[in-house]
Amino acid sequence: MSDMHTFFAAAVGGYLLGSIPFGLVITRMAGFGDIRLIGSGNIGATNVLRTGNKALALLTVILDCSKGAAAAWAVMAYWDFEAGLIAGFSAVLGHNFPVWLRFRGGKGVATTLGVLLVASWHVVVATCAAWLLIAGMFRYSSLASLGALAASVVFAEYLATRPVTYLAVGLVLLAFIRHRDNIIRLMRGQESRLGKKASSPSEG
Repeated sequence: MSDMHTFFAAAVGGYLLGSIPFGLVITRMAGFGDIRLIGSGNIGATNVLRTGNKALALLTVILDCSKGAAAAWAVMAYWDFEAGLIAGFSAVLGHNFPVWLRFRGGKGVATTLGVLLVASWHVVVATCAAWLLIAGMFRYSSLASLGALAASVVFAEYLATRPVTYLAVGLVLLAFIRHRDNIIRLMRGQESRLGKKASSPSEG
């Protein structure tokens, strides 16, 4: 298979795997209805937590993280490292803009961490530490996510290879695009804090 065909197949496969909306599926199965009708309307773990069910939120994190890791790992195992990075990036793209949900998906933080875990676990450890530090100081999930992911570019440059740095840059751009509403709310002081149970789409 030529490099172009390999990269195309990796991108398509990664996108389709990433577009599986685990947060939406498991909350419906648990009887909470459509997660898009509460909180931020997001399908990710932070919004699942606003149902008040921490176990479902944790499961969402694990599943969303796993699909990013699986996409990257499978392609790396059968083809090569760079194709795996493309598959991982595409998985985050699929999570953020899933075709099944009219391209209205999640923010991609957990899926991003799954991809980075396969690309370089050192970067993930440093990024998670940065998330915990920022979240502990300010109690805003979105701020912690954006700050930690921005820092992941620096971590990748020093702890991993240049292709991983390029991947991190791309993932940060996706994160900032999907968090644009959060950024506006942070600037206005209207962003929901961690652990707050919200009930309207205008919150969080």
